[in-house]
Amino acid sequence: MRSDFSPSGQRASTFTEEARRAQIIQCAIDTIADVGYVRASLAEIAKRAGISKGVISYHFAGKDELIERVVDHIYQRGAEQLTPLLKRQPTVAATLRTYITGNIDFIRDHPREVAVLTDIFTNYRTADGKLRYGVHTDEPLLAPLRQLFEAGQRSGEFREFAPAAMARFLRTAIDSAAPQILAFPDFDPDAYARELVALFELATRKESSSPR
Repeated sequence: MRSDFSPSGQRASTFTEEARRAQIIQCAIDTIADVGYVRASLAEIAKRAGISKGVISYHFAGKDELIERVVDHIYQRGAEQLTPLLKRQPTVAATLRTYITGNIDFIRDHPREVAVLTDIFTNYRTADGKLRYGVHTDEPLLAPLRQLFEAGQRSGEFREFAPAAMARFLRTAIDSAAPQILAFPDFDPDAYARELVALFELATRKESSSPR
């Protein structure tokens, strides 16, 4: 007989509950995109979803948890698009190129979700008034990049440099594309990606030893 509880002891969500949670998360994204994070109250999200506020409260502890799940959901969508591409690359250098172009492609193709993330990161504060998201929370994004740079150094494809610093440089450069795509209709994300690839290929490339 199938248990109604997860290994952690908590009651496992049913398919219907997961579908409802997904619906609420998507409606929260749409609401924030339309009216902004500040005005996207649980009541407003519920009204747009055609449900009661109590239904949201049943699935989420409050607006804070819902917003955090929105952020998780958007990042998960990006990972689902990018991860299969990364796994197919034959070298670390090729993986780095794909990481850059894949991230910029996602930002280009999902401006609504990117705008929502930008709004949340700018306005969502914890109870003590501090921003919930920022450089103090980006380790999950930086760790895979740092590991990628370390792998390139081990394989001999990359020169010696500080992987943690290079990871932050690259992540900052990628994230800088988002506000430009949103603000400037004539911004060319493909050109931005090409130049970013060229820049980091030069920054990481191991120079061949010159003959004596």
